[in-house]
Amino acid sequence: MKALVFERKLAKYAAAAVAGRFVPGMGASVGPISLQDVDEPELPAAGWVRVRTRLSGICGSDLATIDAKSSRYFEPIVSFPFTPGHEVVGDLDDGTRVALIPILTCVTRGITPVCAHCAADQPNLCERIAFGHLEPGLQTGFCESTGGGWGIAFVAHESQLVSVPDDLSDEDAVLIEPTACAINAIGMTPPGDTAIIGAGTVGLLTLAAARLNSGLRNIVVAAKHPAQVAWAKELGATQVVPPKELPAAVRARTHSLIAGGQLTGGYDNVIDCIGSDDSIAQALSIVAPRGEVLLVGMPGPETKVDLTPLWHRQVRLSGAYAYTRAHFDMAIELVRELKLGRLVTASYPLSRYRDAIDHAANAGARGAVKIAFDLRNEKERRLPERAK
Repeated sequence: MKALVFERKLAKYAAAAVAGRFVPGMGASVGPISLQDVDEPELPAAGWVRVRTRLSGICGSDLATIDAKSSRYFEPIVSFPFTPGHEVVGDLDDGTRVALIPILTCVTRGITPVCAHCAADQPNLCERIAFGHLEPGLQTGFCESTGGGWGIAFVAHESQLVSVPDDLSDEDAVLIEPTACAINAIGMTPPGDTAIIGAGTVGLLTLAAARLNSGLRNIVVAAKHPAQVAWAKELGATQVVPPKELPAAVRARTHSLIAGGQLTGGYDNVIDCIGSDDSIAQALSIVAPRGEVLLVGMPGPETKVDLTPLWHRQVRLSGAYAYTRAHFDMAIELVRELKLGRLVTASYPLSRYRDAIDHAANAGARGAVKIAFDLRNEKERRLPERAK
């Protein structure tokens, strides 16, 4: 079958790091990812099934991997070669349409007894992500044993699958997973005035999810591109400003003074949906004393931020990773209510993966939000005769 495969090839990885620094997405052309003919992954154990991909999204962590910008922290919890793709809607062999919960937990790994976090329905905090009968991998899409959504088919444990209601389009369904991430982040955010830095897919979905937390007020969004501004307004932002104007907007609403680039007051919550040096530094400069900075965007490996404001102003810095199954149920309802599938701007066949990754890496500047791979018309994807 056809699949995009990311291999451990250090020379190509280094080339991707150089190219991606100058042209986002260029790692797809010079790095260790390629379209290959591979065998379908084997079912690891009882309780596993095969899923045939319909749509699979391209997210920020995928782009960071392709451009060699991801942290070495992930090396022990990723196995090579792997097929990326964790935002997925696909079909089971009986024709059932499903969305994937990609986290590989104690249950999927056949580990008993399960860790305390899995027992408490906190799979995003699982302690066994490199053990059990699977190769290491924090999620499907970063694990050699499972395959991923950027291939014709992959395997998943039954506990990872959520049935997609008939009234949701495939475009809606492929956004269930990132919407669940956003809902988790919003659930961690305490009441108060809230700023969101970034208006790509993560930022817009976090804004959309904010309606589920009635304690959030005066939501100001920093959006760089015209299409992002339009979407942020439609999804309910109180105010939308260019990134450079965010400190002034927060200052005006809070009547803060300013010393250098640091507000003396600030917003109660700042949600960073980018994770860059600049965005983290800006978050620390506009958050109120004893406020909360929540990292939803994945930071890079070379982040160098002055943490003095965090110490001096007793700011809490937290991360928001993944979700629980309950977040998936809530995501289905939110996607349905807001018709979030509209954020899927374009889709590409696997054969055009370089174009797809280039589009995703430069989505904001090109007026796009979410880019996905579309495997619905791939000849190899045909379901077994009994499912027709």
